[in-house]
Amino acid sequence: MFAKTLISIALALSCVATAQAKDWEIYGKINVSAQQSDEGEGSFGELKSNASRFGIQGDYALEEGLTLIYQLEWEVDPSDEANEKNIKSRNQFIGLQGVFGTVTAGRHDTALKMSQGKLDLFGDYEADIKTLWKGENRMSDSVAYSSPSFQGFKLLLTHVMEDEADAKSAQSYAVVYGDESLKESDWYASVAMDSEMNGYDASRATVQFKVADFKLGAMVQQQEEVETGEKSDGYMANIAYPLNKWELKAQYQTLEDDKGVSAGADYKLGKNTKLFGWYSSFDFDSKVDSDYVAVGIEHKF
Repeated sequence: MFAKTLISIALALSCVATAQAKDWEIYGKINVSAQQSDEGEGSFGELKSNASRFGIQGDYALEEGLTLIYQLEWEVDPSDEANEKNIKSRNQFIGLQGVFGTVTAGRHDTALKMSQGKLDLFGDYEADIKTLWKGENRMSDSVAYSSPSFQGFKLLLTHVMEDEADAKSAQSYAVVYGDESLKESDWYASVAMDSEMNGYDASRATVQFKVADFKLGAMVQQQEEVETGEKSDGYMANIAYPLNKWELKAQYQTLEDDKGVSAGADYKLGKNTKLFGWYSSFDFDSKVDSDYVAVGIEHKF
């Protein structure tokens, strides 16, 4: 019922948009794959939705050179249960833009999470970097700031409020350089850190660049559990190469003695549509190893 209500609202808003100046849009993507998984108890097939989503975002011009911005985004799962579990909240916020930059309030990815740019070649799949690393947080009660670009550099800040009398606030900081899509520049780099974010302190450095047609990336991370003081270190390296309508890619990630390796390919069917296939294997030190292989389709709208 909840899902039907949201869809009805989205359709109604879409109709209204045809009758007035469009300062907002409905957007999203559907990504579904057929996957064979082995997590230590035998192999099994499943249909997976890989962070399929839809949302509404827009802006509205105000006085004094200010612009109101907003976003409401939900994750949906077309491959799973058709009830309220099918919908999960993603980034949802309201904010102001001006010469000072952008300030938002609501639910938002932290500065450290955003600092990776588009480095993770297998994001939203089994080999998403959050499988091994902490720090991929989307936090409620967030006030976030993004500065204007200064000679290619930007500052990102996140403050997460306590929300309870006996809780602590948390902070996330990042400095980024360049274009994360590698279209306006051949380099993207960042350094970032979390302080007491979801029970962890973390620091991360990221670099991604183009050499000829190759896209190369690397990241190092250190994380520490606040309560125990246990520290862990890891690194990640990847490579992608376009070949006509194909993009071939591979990625390797570690955290101490845990490691994961992935290889895959995307095939472009149109501007907003692709087929994909990938294989991921994890070798864990303290739990059962796992292997996955998948083929699927993605469409953005």
